[in-house]
Order: sequence, then structure tokens, then C-alpha cells
Amino acid sequence: MKSNNKKIFIATGGTGGHIFPSLSLAEFLKEKYQIEIITDKRGIRYLNNFEQNNIRIIDSGTIFSKNIIVIFNGFIKVIFSFLVSLFFIIKDRPKLIIGMGGYSSFPICVAGFCLKIPILIYENNLIIGRANKFILPMAKKVLVSTKDIKGISPKYSKKIFYSGYLIRSHILRLKQNKTENEKNESLSILIMGGSQSAKVFGEILPEIMIKCFKNGAKFRIYQQCLENQINEIKKIYEKNKLDFELFSFADDMTKYYKKANLAITRSGASSLAELVNLKIPFIAIPLPSSADNHQLKNASYFMEKGYCFMLDQRFLSDKLFQIIMDIGKDKKKLSLIKEKMAKHSDMDTNPKIEQLIEKILNE
Repeated sequence: MKSNNKKIFIATGGTGGHIFPSLSLAEFLKEKYQIEIITDKRGIRYLNNFEQNNIRIIDSGTIFSKNIIVIFNGFIKVIFSFLVSLFFIIKDRPKLIIGMGGYSSFPICVAGFCLKIPILIYENNLIIGRANKFILPMAKKVLVSTKDIKGISPKYSKKIFYSGYLIRSHILRLKQNKTENEKNESLSILIMGGSQSAKVFGEILPEIMIKCFKNGAKFRIYQQCLENQINEIKKIYEKNKLDFELFSFADDMTKYYKKANLAITRSGASSLAELVNLKIPFIAIPLPSSADNHQLKNASYFMEKGYCFMLDQRFLSDKLFQIIMDIGKDKKKLSLIKEKMAKHSDMDTNPKIEQLIEKILNE
């Protein structure tokens, strides 16, 4: 039963990597609590299926930059968004604020701390993000996806709460029902990424996939790309007689997850965690420009677990070709990875966090 006097703010950055875990938590908690998601304008496109009256937009900015102009503009935006956050909190009186990372979570968490609202923060990367690191001294607990997280000072070790990865409920349900490709002998390759990654992959990967095909590899491609890339990539694949399906941005990847038995992806923690829970082996290509090189750390962690292959983008052409050819010759490589993935589950992450929330609210 939903409590009338227990409202929770979930403050999150506007990328898919921040929004998807936030949605997972919001959907789970809304049966008992009044949930409001606070994000920036980027996050709107991911929230079509969430109650629009429970979404608030804050136009914040980053102060973590080497560019003085960016820092100055970001500072002005942070001050303004801090004042707006104070107004939101005083008006709605949340009992708890959960910061999910990203600079949009920063002002609402700081404002909440100033007004003596309990703060939790969630970190799903292998190194704590910059916003979360700044908020950490104000937080009661930091929820972490793995015990191997780096960047948290020993003096805050008692604040660490191991939760696991937050996975959207429909993804977890898909895990239980996914049998479509278990006995599929042919490769079904999902090429996925956000807008920046989709653009780069659309420019680089077609040539590699054609090379694999011409050397005898058999596969079907499901490739995410930008709208303005679709026609060009389609012509290239059709000319070379590849079996493919192209799609642009999709907030629900279920259709493609069902079909894939191998993925090529960047190394955001949310995407990798979904693939692991779905037992889809993947080739991780970390984004070289990711903050604090967190994508490399994410990919390295999952590779050490035996869940994936990892490639440096600089050597993509030769290395990716070789991996796909090797898998085509010996599909047992994928079976071994799936066996290791089967030992991992994040089914209990939301219940664990809910228990922690109840404990904090009853203090």
C-alpha cells in the first residue's frame, strides 16, 4: 500500500546509463512510495512510459571541465538549479532523495542535504563518478553494484552498501523467458550504442562486417544507428548481400535482445549489466573519452569475470574481424561465456534497496 506521507525524489543524469537504473528503482518503489524523477532535458526521451506528472526537469550543468568558459557557465547553472531544487524540496517535502549520478543529480542532492533530507547515492560504474564523489560526504549510504568499486576513500567505507545492478523489470522478465536463441546455430549480432557510439560504429563496423562475410562468416546483423546513417548503411549492406536489420534509437531493446546471441557494444555499466543478466555474450569496445576512463574499467571487470571480449578502438578493424571469425568457427566460446553469466543475477537488487530505505525512514 502506498504511503501518503512518504515521497521520494530520484535525481538522475539524463543519459540512458543513468535513466534506466532510475526507472528500475522508481517502478519498483512506486507501489509503496510517491516517486518523482528529477533529471535534465536529455532524460525526457527515455521517460515516455513514466507518469509525466511525476517528472521534473532541472537545467543543470557540469563544473568538471578543463575549459574555463564551460566551468563558469556550469557554475551559474548549478547555482540556479540549486535554488530551483530548494523550491521543489520545500514545496513537496520528500522523505528521502536518491542520487543516481550525473551532474543533474548534484543540485537536488546538495539542496536536500542543506534541508536535512536523508541522501542515498547509487553508483553502477567500477569507479565512483565525479558528482557522486562530491555528494558522498553528505550521503547516508552509497549503493554500489560491485564490491570491486574504486575511488571511495577508506573513511567512507562504512557508507558502502552492496546492492548489485539495477535492471529494469521487463529485462529481468525477459531473462526468465529467453529461449529463442539458446539452440540457434547461426550468429545473430546486435550492434548497440547511444547516439555518439551509434555514429562511430556506423562509420567503422560495416567494412569489418563485410570483410567477415566475404571470408565465410555466417551471421545476421541488428545494428543501431542514427536516422541519417540508415540509408547509407543499408546500401552498403545490400550491395554486399549481408543479412541485416537497421534501427535507430530505441528505449526498449527487448525485441533485439530476444534475437541476439552476441553483442558489440560500448561499456556503460547499465548496458553491460543487462547483457550479463540476459546471458548475451558481448564484445566490449570502451569509449576512449569516457570520464575517468570508467568504460575501460567496466569492460576490464566483466572481461576478468569471463563474460566478454574487450577491444581497444584503436585496433578495432583487425581484432574484431579475428574475434568474429574465431567465434564462427567455434561457437562453444559463446556457450562457455553463457555458463559463467548464468551464475550472475541481479534479481534481488531492488528488494535490498527497498529494505535499506525502510530502515532509514524508520530511524
